[in-house]
Amino acid sequence: MANTSRIGARTGAGENLRINSERLWESLMEMARIGPGVAGGNNRQALTDADNEGRHLFRAWAEAAGMTMGVDQMGNMFFTRPGEEADAAPVFMGSHLDTQPTGGKYDGVLGVLGALEAIRTMNDLGIRTKHPITVVNWSNEEGARFAPAMVASGVFAGVIDQDHAWSRQDPDGKRFGDELRRIGWLGDEPTGARKIHAYYELHIEQGPILEAENVDIGVVTHGQGLWWLEFTLTGRDAHTGSTPMAMRKNAGLAMARIFELVQEVAMANQPDAVGGVGQVRFAPNSRNVLPGVVVFTVDIRTVDLAKLNRMRAAIEEGAAKICAALDVGCAVEAVGHFDPVTFTPDLVRSVRRAAERLGYSHRDIVSGAGHDACWIARVAPTTMIFCPCEGGLSHNEAEAISPEWAAAGTDVLLHAVLETAQVVA
Repeated sequence: MANTSRIGARTGAGENLRINSERLWESLMEMARIGPGVAGGNNRQALTDADNEGRHLFRAWAEAAGMTMGVDQMGNMFFTRPGEEADAAPVFMGSHLDTQPTGGKYDGVLGVLGALEAIRTMNDLGIRTKHPITVVNWSNEEGARFAPAMVASGVFAGVIDQDHAWSRQDPDGKRFGDELRRIGWLGDEPTGARKIHAYYELHIEQGPILEAENVDIGVVTHGQGLWWLEFTLTGRDAHTGSTPMAMRKNAGLAMARIFELVQEVAMANQPDAVGGVGQVRFAPNSRNVLPGVVVFTVDIRTVDLAKLNRMRAAIEEGAAKICAALDVGCAVEAVGHFDPVTFTPDLVRSVRRAAERLGYSHRDIVSGAGHDACWIARVAPTTMIFCPCEGGLSHNEAEAISPEWAAAGTDVLLHAVLETAQVVA
């Protein structure tokens, strides 16, 4: 708590140290004008011209705040405010500026611009820290244009090969590395070369819990692990009207029963487990033809690795039995996976203390979505801060938060980062 006392000494009282909420909101709205969507949100996909424009605006703001820029070979942008001890590893905070094709104004962007606002507040008040502080914009977190998601932070953390990342193609066949060079953000700095003392990421919850419980701050303790399992079921194309029920090889029926199985497995593994299907492709996809082939992806998530693997096994074994009973072929491929993440307890406690010091209601929460923080946790102490979002809606142009929620999350970010970076009296 010594660092907290030093914060108080600099400002009169620690709980009075707050960001400029109006300035933060104005920054969010100005960034939202770049890459507008069609329904009030944003379409600022990674490595597009809109992404380039957003990067330049962010650069201008960060350099005006006295920070120096570095860019690595994945286009990750790092802006650093010096510390009193130049050799001390920086405290990082940030997120991403890219969006879904029909994304909102706040997913990721709040974490970047909230971090910038924290720096601006430090400058306003003349606060100095022992550790340098770095604000980061990670490239292509969404993975909407170039799969997989969180690719640049994954390269930084050493879990994704850089050449593989550069070779990823968008739906038009354009390569990640080529597009990064085209928009001018292919840096010289080796990816992953920077040392990190700690990493904080502020983000909207992307779920309904905080709003429903009228809680200001989510103290993120864990990130869920996941398996994405792609099923290919092979039956036989047949006329829906003239094929007797007992003579069908109905891949569609097998799919329906597997959907129900996924629900049953998820419910049997409560609490803190989810499962569902979000993508389905039928062939031939005709209204009067039983599908010969059905391809769909099962998404299962939980914070317990053993439970996650048990869920996968139960679904695969149950699906095989369902398909055998219907004389339908069944092939399964794991197309996505990461282990659950336990965020650093000391940093989690810093977030909790900051919320208490500021008088914000808070609760522990688990991240149901993947974030850059999930990869950075492999190489540095890491945690996250959540603020509510209306109806839990995200990856949607109707995504919305209030200025008060944005300010509360950024206030907590500021206090937690200053505690970790160590304020110098």
